[in-house]
Amino acid sequence: QDVPGLVLGVYAKEKEEAVPQFTNAGETFDRLVSGKLTELLCISGPPLKKGKIRLFHGLHQDFPSVVVVGLGKKAAGVNDQENWNEDKENIRTAVAVGCRQVQDLEVPCVEVDPCGDAQSAAEGAVLGLYEYNEFKQEKKPVVTAQLHGSDGKEAWQKGVMFAEGQNLARYLMEAPANYITPMKFAEVIEQKLRSVNSNVKVHIRSKAWIEEQQMGAFLSVAKGSDEPPVFLEIHYSGSANANDSPLVFVGKGVTFDSGGISLKPSSGMDAMRADMGGAATVCSAIMTAAALNLPLNIIGLTPLCENMPSSRANKPGDVVRAKNGKTIQVDNTDAEGRLLLADALCYAHNFNARAIVNAATLTGAMDVALGSAATGVFTSSSWLWSHLYEASILTGDRVWRMPLFEHYTKQVTDCPLADVSNVGKYSRAGGACTAAAFLKEFVTVANWAHLDIAGVMSNKDEVPYLGKGMAGRPTRTLVEFATRLSKDKQSV
Repeated sequence: QDVPGLVLGVYAKEKEEAVPQFTNAGETFDRLVSGKLTELLCISGPPLKKGKIRLFHGLHQDFPSVVVVGLGKKAAGVNDQENWNEDKENIRTAVAVGCRQVQDLEVPCVEVDPCGDAQSAAEGAVLGLYEYNEFKQEKKPVVTAQLHGSDGKEAWQKGVMFAEGQNLARYLMEAPANYITPMKFAEVIEQKLRSVNSNVKVHIRSKAWIEEQQMGAFLSVAKGSDEPPVFLEIHYSGSANANDSPLVFVGKGVTFDSGGISLKPSSGMDAMRADMGGAATVCSAIMTAAALNLPLNIIGLTPLCENMPSSRANKPGDVVRAKNGKTIQVDNTDAEGRLLLADALCYAHNFNARAIVNAATLTGAMDVALGSAATGVFTSSSWLWSHLYEASILTGDRVWRMPLFEHYTKQVTDCPLADVSNVGKYSRAGGACTAAAFLKEFVTVANWAHLDIAGVMSNKDEVPYLGKGMAGRPTRTLVEFATRLSKDKQSV
């Protein structure tokens, strides 16, 4: 019984007495069943609100189950209050809800109405049907989504790639820390990259290499764990000219963060298996860029380790030396992400980068500030900011600009024993901003942006097209950002 389910879109009514306004695919199907769909939709209840569904059976032999989904107002466009394209978000949400309904019916395949934007429809379908079930014996039935009709085949394929990129990040973040260790993370990324594109080089750097590079800050965090650290370096050469300045992504890769000697409370600590979210999103974004054959060079740098308490671990008050020679007083061992990034950012300066963009689940303070609405972006470059912002309007995975004031720098450089302290001297005030100010001490290029993704690490129900669990955000925004950069020939 391999007959597909069908998801069709309907817009909100413009006027009270009007008949339902279907998408093109919806109209075509309605004609095919002699107007029966319109008739049933009208008698089965009030007009469909956006994100709501209605299920009909037996309308047509090819599609025993038809799910009609509400798309909201037609051609709503960019909402300046919300900073996103409302049409795209409405399509992602409606399609995701429709596909999940088909999954509940245990139908193995679903055909999806492109709803006038096949990329967004594909993203909604593939993101909405994703579920991490590696270790469950009872799994939900697997449903494959495909485009209904032939409108927008290429855009659909692109949407599938975007969504699969985010799903890879979700997979890496959700997986238990005893499965995704630093080494295993590097191996998964290597295998994925090699399968999508031949223009990639992967270097899995060992502890000995990290020592040679004098990454004392990174090593100080790693030494508390028996799991050896890994520095993953990936090169994607998509530009026609191999010497074109690359975009360099840096991602925090703490595969489990117990806090170290400054131990975290045990409640909710299991979520810290996702403290490598920065590494997961940037590596997944590079994989997607490679799958899309984007015409630019990208380098990904991810320091990977665990932060664990042991007799060898960092102790509060210890002083360590970063790659650029700056000394750091480690006042709180749970402010470890910035220690990894300090060394990785120093190393990132070796590549004559067009831009350096780092992502990290860096501070609980970021979650307090913005929650899961948007990623916080700290940058002094309005050029970088506008590209990230414009990208996020299209993807619906939003960004919000945060300050890099001298005000915060003073709070990390006024340090009793070393050049900088790894926590601000007024500890909790502006924690996301003092963390960003700390990172800035290790950056000398103009075009740098720091993305604090701690608030968008997981999803309960805020983003309706992502289920409950680790979110893999903002992978699609990074991919869209890289796409924009590949078109912007401005040399920096």
